[in-house]
Amino acid sequence: MAAADRETTCAQVRERMGRIQGSLSPELIERMTDDRARGWQNPFRTPDAAALRREDRPGDAASIWRPAFVRDVEKIIHTPAYNRYAGKTQVFSFRSNDDLSRRGLHVQLVARIARDIGYALGLNGDLIEAIGLGHDLGHTPFGHAGERCLNEVFREHTGRWFFHNVHSVRVLDRLYGRNLTLQTLDGCLTHNGEYEQQVFYLSGLSGFAEFDETVERCYTDGGVAVGHLRPMTLEGCVVRISDIIAYVGRDRQDAIAAGLLDEDAFEDGLGGAYNSWILEHASADIIEHSYGKDHIEMSSDLFAEIRRAKAENYAKIYRSSGIEGERAEELARAFSLMYERCLADLRLRDESSYIFRHHIFRIERALAYYGRTYDWQRDLNQTVVDYIASMTDGYFTELASRWFPEIQFPRRTYINE
Repeated sequence: MAAADRETTCAQVRERMGRIQGSLSPELIERMTDDRARGWQNPFRTPDAAALRREDRPGDAASIWRPAFVRDVEKIIHTPAYNRYAGKTQVFSFRSNDDLSRRGLHVQLVARIARDIGYALGLNGDLIEAIGLGHDLGHTPFGHAGERCLNEVFREHTGRWFFHNVHSVRVLDRLYGRNLTLQTLDGCLTHNGEYEQQVFYLSGLSGFAEFDETVERCYTDGGVAVGHLRPMTLEGCVVRISDIIAYVGRDRQDAIAAGLLDEDAFEDGLGGAYNSWILEHASADIIEHSYGKDHIEMSSDLFAEIRRAKAENYAKIYRSSGIEGERAEELARAFSLMYERCLADLRLRDESSYIFRHHIFRIERALAYYGRTYDWQRDLNQTVVDYIASMTDGYFTELASRWFPEIQFPRRTYINE
């Protein structure tokens, strides 16, 4: 872009950003203060009593001190998949900088942002936290780059699609048998941080049968189905937009901290400070436009700004500076080789293979506690996907290097002599 054109674009961006409010209007503050004084409750809030589970387990019964969605939060944070968040990248995998974001920090940021917005709107903060912490449990190693690699090889073998949000549901609902509520599972499925909208209306979903059909359509129809997902609760809607708010600014900070981009690389001119700007302004705008309504809404200016910022991130970070731009072909080859090796080991029933020792046997032990089994033989391709998606970046890198010495991953090092 020519310097003059860039200057014009930057001016237009800053003009629009100036129209987005960074605090609540006096009128709304007065209304909220009065509502709270009167004990007002949002009629569109998801009450604890509405929680639906697949199984009526006595141990899952809600109590006065552990309501239904609090139990969901606890179920999520005690899964092995949650522990592995710490080893999964957000954007930058092969960087010797522990200050760069990992998936574990991202989900905490999403939950925190969403709880702040939800508190102001009078929504169920426990449900928000459960969705926020669980929504990325199905993510592959190496973030969205890894997701695309796994989807491509899965599609080649089965014609079915892999999406991390769909797999998050499988992890919680099937692989670990946690018996989570429909509302939490639905929020994880529909979080879709890649699909921004100005207004979020509810789906009207009411039961597990319809939910299971929706999940299956995501596997068979891919992006057509995923792109039309809508949450069944306002809490799910808030998490969905908070997902974008959480990463669009933070990923810029990480790119700058990694030395890949300069502070002045972005059209808004804020550099890493954009993160605090979007957190403050997006939250205020959404609260202002959604309070007391049966949907979640933002202004047209904020919607345009979020779309612009996300597109700029893709152009300057994800496709250029992140792993997609640096190691795309090598990573795709590693995923393909890993997939074929694991599939062959399953067909041979080679129980000395890591897919048995580190995955199948562990899942079987976890499910046995709930009287369930892991039917890994029914769909060997799905079992391979379950295993690879569960890996951290470090585990994938070490296993790929052991099995395929020709694959050369960069070695992380903190000290250069």
